[in-house]
Amino acid sequence: MTDGTSYPQDGGAVSVLVVDDHPVVRAGLLALLSVQPGLRVVGEAGDGEEAVQLAHELAPDVILCDLRLGEGPDGVDVTRAVRASGADRAPAVLILTTYDHDADLVRAVEAGAAGYLLKDAAPTAIVSAIEASARGETLFGPELTERVVATMRVRRAELSARELEVLRLVADGLSNREVARTLFVSEATVKTHLNHVFGKLGADSRTGAVATARAAGLLD
Repeated sequence: MTDGTSYPQDGGAVSVLVVDDHPVVRAGLLALLSVQPGLRVVGEAGDGEEAVQLAHELAPDVILCDLRLGEGPDGVDVTRAVRASGADRAPAVLILTTYDHDADLVRAVEAGAAGYLLKDAAPTAIVSAIEASARGETLFGPELTERVVATMRVRRAELSARELEVLRLVADGLSNREVARTLFVSEATVKTHLNHVFGKLGADSRTGAVATARAAGLLD
């Protein structure tokens, strides 16, 4: 959503797209973020479809996105679409919401969200989370992390030692071919292991699998 608002222009700042279907909440977030010296708000959206469109057009560093966005795509759908866009540098998506249901937490992790914070978080915590996600860090509030770990714990035992080994190498940034060379196996074997990992973690991408594994403590 672009409304002619003049956002701060600072080439070295973290660019942020704000997504929330409530105008008052969105205005409050814009007011908070626009005065932060290290941040630059580049746009705002009121629904999921607009968020995905603006993400492609504006290429922000971080998308601060509400979980519930009325009818149409929700925050998890936005996360999945943005992370699977094939862009050279997909934006990090930080979910900010009043909802804290376990199922929502797991969905956000599986979609590749960089973080999940409740709207009652302190303003400084929200700003810090945006900065951390821009650095590539995965950030979840302490109490939410504990619950995700508890929810995912049963899945941990399902991963074989080899699957965990492959997943750790993927988390280190290795391609399938590089993982195959490291483990002295074929690339097809690596793909088979990853498909098993995706199924067991309920993920549909390498990014989603790594995010889920990190939140569940599998890569510690």
